Amino acid sequence: MKTKLILIGVLFVLITIVFLQNPGEVVYRIYFWKISLSQMILLPLTLLAGFALGFSLASLRRRRP
Repeated sequence: MKTKLILIGVLFVLITIVFLQNPGEVVYRIYFWKISLSQMILLPLTLLAGFALGFSLASLRRRRP
């Protein structure tokens, strides 16, 4: 239990460092729209979307016999 908590803490610190190291702006062009977004906002959103997708796919797999 304690090693799992330490691993989660180290992972959290590493992810936070990556977020803080990327303050630049990214511009997306989708057809005639232009969206500019900070990487500091984009990375957590992408991470959350990946976790949500993985969690939902894992729960769908558990439901099937």
